[in-house]
Amino acid sequence: MLRKLPGDVTRELASTTPNQLMFRPTVVQTPAFFVICATLGRLLRGLVLTVVRHPLICGLLALFAAVWVRVGWQAAVLPASLLVCTLVVWMFADRDGFNRWVGWRLLAFGRWFWLYRRHWQPVMIVTGLGKQYGGREFLPRLVRVRCGPVFDTVTVTMLHGQSAQDWAAKSDHLAHGFTAVSCRVRTAKPGRVELVMPRRDLLGSPIPALPIPETSDLQAVEVGVCEDGTPWRLRVHGTHVLVAGATGAGKGSVQWSVIRGLLPAVRAGLVELWALDPKVMELAYGRALFHRYAATGKECADLLEEAVAAMQARAAKFAGVTRSHTPSKAYPFTLIIVDEVAFLTAYQSDRDLKKRINDALATLTTQGRAVGFGVLAALQDPRKEVMNVRNLFPDKIALRLDEPEQVDMVLGEGARDRGALADCISHNPATGAGVGYVRVETSPEPVRVRAAYVSDADIREMAEGYAVRTGRAA
Repeated sequence: MLRKLPGDVTRELASTTPNQLMFRPTVVQTPAFFVICATLGRLLRGLVLTVVRHPLICGLLALFAAVWVRVGWQAAVLPASLLVCTLVVWMFADRDGFNRWVGWRLLAFGRWFWLYRRHWQPVMIVTGLGKQYGGREFLPRLVRVRCGPVFDTVTVTMLHGQSAQDWAAKSDHLAHGFTAVSCRVRTAKPGRVELVMPRRDLLGSPIPALPIPETSDLQAVEVGVCEDGTPWRLRVHGTHVLVAGATGAGKGSVQWSVIRGLLPAVRAGLVELWALDPKVMELAYGRALFHRYAATGKECADLLEEAVAAMQARAAKFAGVTRSHTPSKAYPFTLIIVDEVAFLTAYQSDRDLKKRINDALATLTTQGRAVGFGVLAALQDPRKEVMNVRNLFPDKIALRLDEPEQVDMVLGEGARDRGALADCISHNPATGAGVGYVRVETSPEPVRVRAAYVSDADIREMAEGYAVRTGRAA
């Protein structure tokens, strides 16, 4: 005889589908012994990891506690005072060494304990990077925190099934969750990512024009400052550089900083600067610095075709002799600077001139690197129909852009997800002009930089001191 079920159980079964009834999880109460063992195991594991990651701090604390217990607090105060005095003297005498061995480690320990560990669980749940399943909570594991002069680098073990793209899509949320200026995600090794979060913005104010160097290094022309405070050096020999940015983004700062860094080589006859200035505004102010200068569409087409002819003649001489170019007075490195390339490749009304210019640019960017011809081009609109040879530029710089999609157009697929937020750069010239992200051929990771601002007075001084003595300049 079947026993009648209670009314609440009957109603629950009636509202339950067959699948839910079949796969309904069984609730099992975990014995208290296993709960206590698991808790003690986690505490022991956390203690061991703390000692391994911060041996200096833990050793000093253990020594202080041992002296206190064995002798008394009076005996522990003297060595503690001597240690503090030694650290203070070391800090003032050798700040770099102190920060390397003590300062950044103490800061990392403090930020790991008070910021990241404390807020880890709520940030992971709110951003969706932590998961809840079957009444259990699964969180990515916080492995390590390292601090430097500007950045915090947080190493994280992802959940199984997650990818770096999942974390990159939440970079903005992570930055706000941990009170950072921004957040960039990079892969450390399979299963682990590193969150690079700056504590302060070193690029928030304009950078004055850099001093003219005594000699020019064509592989590392100093243009500005990187986000970590190190000099931003740009390679111009053996590559082509594309600078994209909206009006007022600071494309002129990049161009004039490169020119300023090449002036010693120009004076030595190792570099020639050819300028194409279809707007007749930016480069015309310092035309005395250029070996060749063109403004109208026909002049620009003629100048580009002349560069192609010179490049091909040099290639014919180098054929079978050398595979790379070394700048010399006989064969100088020629840098062709195009201020607004879209005026020539897309907005040129004369179809014949447009075709000549596009063909010449395509030839220079595909064949010019090996024989000492480089192109530094700037444009506002990075769409493919505006400039169909943009993928022929190995090194790219994205200043402030209008739309998020344009970031990947300039820097390559996935650059914005890896932290290149060029569309979020401030419109205020004081805080945003010259700020951008650079992606070079040798590294796919975008780096946030700011170019130095070269004023009109600086350009006038450059033109007076380094004017090119040639009859070919227009």
